[in-house]
Amino acid sequence: PLSLSCSEGVFKCPEDQLPLDYAKIYPDPELEAQVLSLAIRCIHSEEGCRWSGLIKHLQAHLGTCGFNVIPCPNRCSTKLSRRDLPEHVQHGCPKRRVKCEFCASDFTGEAFEGHQGTCPQESVYCENKCGARMMRRLLSQHTLAECPKRTQPCTYCAKEFVFDTIQNHQYQCPRYPVPCPNQCGTPSIAREDVPTHLKESCNTAMLLCPFKEAGCKHRCPKLAMGRHLEETTKAHLGMVCALVSRQRQEILELRRDVEELSVSSDGTLIWKIADYARKLQEAKARSNYEFFSPPFYTHKYGYKLQVSAFLNGNGSGESSHLSVYIRVLPGEYDNLLEWPFSYRVTFSLLDQSDPSLSKPQHITETFHPDPNWKNFQKPGASRSSLDESTLGFGYPKFISHEDIKKRNYVRDNAIFIKASVEIPQKILA
Repeated sequence: PLSLSCSEGVFKCPEDQLPLDYAKIYPDPELEAQVLSLAIRCIHSEEGCRWSGLIKHLQAHLGTCGFNVIPCPNRCSTKLSRRDLPEHVQHGCPKRRVKCEFCASDFTGEAFEGHQGTCPQESVYCENKCGARMMRRLLSQHTLAECPKRTQPCTYCAKEFVFDTIQNHQYQCPRYPVPCPNQCGTPSIAREDVPTHLKESCNTAMLLCPFKEAGCKHRCPKLAMGRHLEETTKAHLGMVCALVSRQRQEILELRRDVEELSVSSDGTLIWKIADYARKLQEAKARSNYEFFSPPFYTHKYGYKLQVSAFLNGNGSGESSHLSVYIRVLPGEYDNLLEWPFSYRVTFSLLDQSDPSLSKPQHITETFHPDPNWKNFQKPGASRSSLDESTLGFGYPKFISHEDIKKRNYVRDNAIFIKASVEIPQKILA
């Protein structure tokens, strides 16, 4: 049947939209019966409904069709197909009524979602994994005071421990109070402070005499140490004097060893005399004032030599020249060497001019030792640098004070004197 449109009381034909006279409109029962007898499929056939029948039976079918969309009976504003309605009403509808299985309280579905996981009557396991199971309302008290796996600070050191291990910790806790092992009467001492207490505070602790390094072996309680020190003052003084004497000897030996280790052993010495101007004035003020170089060896396990210089000259060069000499000192290996010393010695005063500007002109003198001169014989153990009777062999007029100014023999207030000894290869083998 066609539906007629009505606007302001005037009906229009649905086909041509021309106005119709209401008086001329009448029902056609035969045509209606004919239409209602036509065969059709369900309007939800494309969604999967297999029903087909007469038009007049369609409305009755839609009242039971599983694909027909209907509103939720709980008035939750959801519309869905009749076949999906039971699942929605039972599980998804926010307006459904649900009873908690633990506390038996009644909730709407929406409120029950917030209640789940918080029900105080629900049985749950302890979160510390201790194995205990209880109602949720009892869990906080269990976690706080009963759970063997709860964490708890140590009363003494404040570090956190699992409750069932804290007792074992106290056997090792550094702040756990313990009595003094010497039973001195101190009520309690932190375990880590016991060594300090025994060393510094305990009156009954046994102490070694503070002069133990000097040789006193006395040992007594701390309270008695003061009396021991008063009674043995002289003895302790004697021990300290003996210790100082031993240490002085050791220092001398060590100093000698260090000097030996620092001595050059390749037959060449380059001796820097710094602060030249002051030392020259000092030499002028003191007649025959001699400066000594560090000692050096001609070769490894060889002869020990030393150079000396008179900045204001010596002998025939006094007050006008720089004099240089070399002497033989007692060495560690003298008993293994041939005597007298007979190897050629060369002296040089080094020119410190810049080699890129001019060729250096060193002052050089060479001599062969006289085997008959006593200073080249094997030296006695008493001969030293300060032994004036053993003036070395050399040149009293090595270079004049005038010539030393002509080149850069003095530069930055320093001079360099080189001494070298030529040792045959056979002696080095």
